[in-house]
Amino acid sequence: MIVNHLSEIMGRKRLKVADVVAGTGLAVNTVSGLYHDKVKRVDLDTMDKLCAFLEVKLGDILEHVADTIDEPK
Repeated sequence: MIVNHLSEIMGRKRLKVADVVAGTGLAVNTVSGLYHDKVKRVDLDTMDKLCAFLEVKLGDILEHVADTIDEPK
């Protein structure tokens, strides 16, 4: 599964959605959807703008974590 750390990064930097919108030029709905982890797909250009503005790597925002599968007993 993919874990989204955008809200944590923004919290550490004390940034509001409006700050990121102003700094990146992205739509408020785009940033808000990512912040609240409500999006299913994201554009690479969007991630590029976020990484540049937040001064982080893509892997800092999105992380792949292996799904836990219950093994039969």
